Amino acid sequence: MRNEATETHAGESETRLAAETGLAASEANFAILTNAMPQMVWSTLPNGYHDYYNDRWYEFTGVPRGSTDGEEWNGMFHPEDQERAWASWRRSLETGEPYEIEYRLRHHSGQYRWTLGRALPVRGAEGQITRWIGTCTDIDEQKRIAEDNALLSRELSHRIKNIFAIISGLINLTRQVAKGPQPELGELAQRVAALGRAHEFAQPHSDQSAPKAPTGTLRGLISQIVEPYQFRHIDRIVISGDDVAIDDRGATPVALVIHELATNAAKYGALLTEKGQVTVDTVRVGDDLTITWTERNGPYLAGAPTVTGFGTRLAELSVERQLGGKIDYRWDPEGLQVRLSLKCSRLHR
Repeated sequence: MRNEATETHAGESETRLAAETGLAASEANFAILTNAMPQMVWSTLPNGYHDYYNDRWYEFTGVPRGSTDGEEWNGMFHPEDQERAWASWRRSLETGEPYEIEYRLRHHSGQYRWTLGRALPVRGAEGQITRWIGTCTDIDEQKRIAEDNALLSRELSHRIKNIFAIISGLINLTRQVAKGPQPELGELAQRVAALGRAHEFAQPHSDQSAPKAPTGTLRGLISQIVEPYQFRHIDRIVISGDDVAIDDRGATPVALVIHELATNAAKYGALLTEKGQVTVDTVRVGDDLTITWTERNGPYLAGAPTVTGFGTRLAELSVERQLGGKIDYRWDPEGLQVRLSLKCSRLHR
């Protein structure tokens, strides 16, 4: 009996030693792997207690090892970002959903740099969360470039709006000094003003320049964009079909396409001739939306153009990348037909 008990105890000790050795080896491999990565890597217990950071974290922050364990990590964030980061992290801990957030993290230089934080749960065989593994990526340079580009875009948009205002002012001044009624100048002033409103829709928006209220409806947006290309009181561009809700996120790419099509029609297509006409038909089936632009009575078309302009490429990219849609062109001798295939759910938040 004594020998059996001794052997059993020895076997348990060997098993425990093997498990501890395997765990130590696994932890060592994990440390080597994470230290080889360019990102800051951290991990926590299931309850969110931070117990590991790789070397990149300490190199970036300059803090002593172990000083950000537990819940002390939040003190490294910019004061304006701490509450938001905490709320997002608690939500992930409660729901098990992936953690992702942008915040400003204190660099060892004392400056705060924009960082992208991400984390995913590690689950056991029965689906329970055993750990969280996360990363921090320095995105400060990309963030500042994006902010500079947004600032330049807003400044450019402001200057373009001023140009429209100056042109309208010159037209109205000409009307005042001209002898006799000048109805053509009045119509020209209205068209310039409509172009200015169309520019508001078609310009790329940042978070700061985007309209605060919903834009409205798709047909209303299209009417606004094509208004400068109507002639006197004759609707050369007829809009019909189903209407759907649209906000600034969906309005920008759609407006770019419609504005480009109307501009090209005025330069080369149906709107170049006196009898030319365009129809815009919208058809909704469930979440699928089709917008069909058809030109008739314009110049004869021998086929598709050999060169695609920048505006057309920009419009296509806007619809395909921002809305996940598709644009098809058909170059009939009688006129161009363009079909946009979209999802209604992508046109508004």
